[in-house]
Amino acid sequence: MSAQRELTLTRIIDAPRELVFKAWTEPEQVAKWWGPDGFTAPVVELDPRPGGALRVDMQGPDGVVYPNTGEFLEVVEPERLVVTTRLLDGDGNVLVEDVNTITFEDEGGKTKVTVHARVIKATPEAAEALEGMDDGWNQTLDRMVRFVTNAA
Repeated sequence: MSAQRELTLTRIIDAPRELVFKAWTEPEQVAKWWGPDGFTAPVVELDPRPGGALRVDMQGPDGVVYPNTGEFLEVVEPERLVVTTRLLDGDGNVLVEDVNTITFEDEGGKTKVTVHARVIKATPEAAEALEGMDDGWNQTLDRMVRFVTNAA
């Protein structure tokens, strides 16, 4: 099943873009902010180079783990990341596959982060995940802003 689902979100962060870029590419930092409110990221493995793999397991407040795999398609430090991600079910089957483009623009010492997420494949079982895509990304970005601002 294909899906025509896209969203674009922007945040301005009171921190230099090099610091914000590292928050997206260093596993120990991503583990501290990734996921919607109430979620944790107990597994974060990142190889931020073109062709490099990623794995981020999100654990919900109910204890359910949502594994995500993917790869970095483009890495232009500290300006841009293009990443594929695949949300997997408990058996390792792909529920949702998307392409995420994250840009980091210098705004006079602050950083404008723009996330463009485009779903390219989704199964019928992924309907709930797709319904929560806007809220999930907004909450994740808000957590990232809080994390980076406190770290700056």
